[in-house]
Amino acid sequence: MLQTPVNCMDEYRQTAAKNASLPAQARLSINHCNLPPVILGSLTFQQHPAPLYLDGVAELHSALFTNLEQIDVAAARADNFQDYMRSGFLLDHLDEAGLHNRSDKKNRRRADYLRILRGWLFDPDGKDAAVLKGWVESRFGLLPRNHQGSVGDINSLPYQHYLAARTQGLYNTNALESQLDLLYTYCQYEVQRQFRGQSHLILYRGINRINEHEVLHQPARHRYILVLNNINSFTGDRERADEFGDYILEAKVPLSKLVYLPDLLPGRLSGEDEYLVIGGVYEVALRLF
Repeated sequence: MLQTPVNCMDEYRQTAAKNASLPAQARLSINHCNLPPVILGSLTFQQHPAPLYLDGVAELHSALFTNLEQIDVAAARADNFQDYMRSGFLLDHLDEAGLHNRSDKKNRRRADYLRILRGWLFDPDGKDAAVLKGWVESRFGLLPRNHQGSVGDINSLPYQHYLAARTQGLYNTNALESQLDLLYTYCQYEVQRQFRGQSHLILYRGINRINEHEVLHQPARHRYILVLNNINSFTGDRERADEFGDYILEAKVPLSKLVYLPDLLPGRLSGEDEYLVIGGVYEVALRLF
């Protein structure tokens, strides 16, 4: 008696999902987070996300989050957060933070978390972007896959060039990565308050060619499992994504991988419907507009 044939496509998808782990060259072995890179960067994490906590950040700044609990309006919470950043990191009094006026071209004394965000929006391959990618590498253990071209592994020349840009971006700055730690933690606090009961957002990204990405599997004609850069720009507006490429990547993004979302800091980055998303392995749909 003949057995009922197995659904080959279902079997293929299950096998692809099982094998779609984050490649070793895309991650470190350790990080400063509650989950290791191989887990938080995996396809399984995209499908079944969990909260991500940076070591000690919420505890160190517990007074901020206690105050935020008493504020019902998101814009008022954003003002409170920015006031806390100015006072906690002495952003308006850099001399008290140990930084002195310098006139050389490497002066980065006024680089803060807002400048890093603006720098990313202006040039995702620039010095500020290298700092942001380096922060993701340090805190989450995900290595950049692209910076002014494909980065390769940690022994490659492009990776060394990225490290040089990251070092230059951090030079003579005021606890810049610690500022980004608190920005991410605040973003996650707001996500939990504004998206109660949700685990994902559907976001979009315009691209020109799928082979620009590190594709691991293609489980269906218009679906791909790929490795995204360790931090990426997405939008919630499908029409806006179409402005940046011939095709649209549609991704189901875990809320715990959001570093920044539109209107997190009202008036600071106005006009940008941009989400900053931590990378790793994602299953995406490739669509024409």
